[in-house]
Amino acid sequence: MRVFPRASLRATNIVRINFHNAFRPRLYATASQDIPPVTQTNRAQTSMKRFWNAAHVRQGDDYIEVTLDGRALKTPGGNKLRVPASKKVLATLIANEWDVQDTILKAHALPLTSIASRAIDGLSTAEERLAVTENLLKYFDTDTICYHEEEPEQLARLQEQHWNPILEWARKEIGLDVLLFDSLLIGNQSADSKQQLRSIVNQFDAWSMAAFERAVYTTKSALIALALVKGRLNVDQAAQAAHVEVNSQIERWGEVEDSHDVDYQDIRQQLGSVACVLLDS
Repeated sequence: MRVFPRASLRATNIVRINFHNAFRPRLYATASQDIPPVTQTNRAQTSMKRFWNAAHVRQGDDYIEVTLDGRALKTPGGNKLRVPASKKVLATLIANEWDVQDTILKAHALPLTSIASRAIDGLSTAEERLAVTENLLKYFDTDTICYHEEEPEQLARLQEQHWNPILEWARKEIGLDVLLFDSLLIGNQSADSKQQLRSIVNQFDAWSMAAFERAVYTTKSALIALALVKGRLNVDQAAQAAHVEVNSQIERWGEVEDSHDVDYQDIRQQLGSVACVLLDS
């Protein structure tokens, strides 16, 4: 996913997250073997209509799989959507995502399915994980919480309230020598800090990696995402940290209906889904 310049995010005040990619068929003008497998997730993206009666979960030896009308739900890549046996709550919530869909399918209402599909389809090999890790590390250099401003007063206050505790935690508990900047023209973290962050991310399993990736793309911050995955922040705290610049503008000029409020709910839905994926219960 493209890393948007921080300045452009300020101009729009809207964070756009493309979390439908897990449901979009891959269409290539090549041989037939490149045609996406016919799975429930791909069929849902194509028809946008409900074609099943009920969603359930089914216990396996060391996994739990989600089923539609008794048949295993499959990811866009054609794999059965199976979660580790330790993630019973996650499996139940994924089944519920499908069960509550109305006649017309709302793909944006399947965030857990999207993250789970990402973990299963896109993070199963070392090569895939390496590429994802290096892409996510780019957000460390452009991390929004590393760019502080002294004014307006509302922004400076919210930065201190929501960003400084994360920075202190990253330095003391994680061992990252995080640098702060006051200009968009300067913004490179040290090689040692990048390597330390790389080492931490490399320890994630596919589920934590998929959750971390979604949190980074949602917040545009590697440090907010890391604090959420590591349990330093809850969902609301992470959302507030990601919303500092927008909230400072709301304090000054008021809320824009159908913009700020929609963004507010979208960020919480995405980060809430991240927290659910991380649950082991």
